[in-house]
Amino acid sequence: MKMMQGGCHCGRVRFNVTADLDKVTYCNCSMCTKKGFLHLIVSPEHFELVCGSDSLATYQFNTMVAKHTFCKICGIHPFYVPRSDPDKVDVNARCLDDIDVTQLVVQQFDGRHWEHAIQKEVPWR
Repeated sequence: MKMMQGGCHCGRVRFNVTADLDKVTYCNCSMCTKKGFLHLIVSPEHFELVCGSDSLATYQFNTMVAKHTFCKICGIHPFYVPRSDPDKVDVNARCLDDIDVTQLVVQQFDGRHWEHAIQKEVPWR
């Protein structure tokens, strides 16, 4: 695992994450598709919010389990608490500094059929 830095577009929200990039996942649900989110799910001890907590807002819907955080200034979604793993942090790999996402091996998750797909083998676990 390696330590990486990332953040939102305007730079107000910055974080550190320690992870391997071998478990990045693309989800086809409406939320992830519209945000362009590439999931890198980590335990809280591998995530540190360096600055910007006062610039974050949270959007919740449906089951209200997921906490979709975004920067109130630039609108970017650098990380959130996922419905699939509410005890973890889901980092948007697109928000990591100096990462070429075209070089990542990205696994697929059928979030459009979430209830059925979550019962199968989940790629990030």
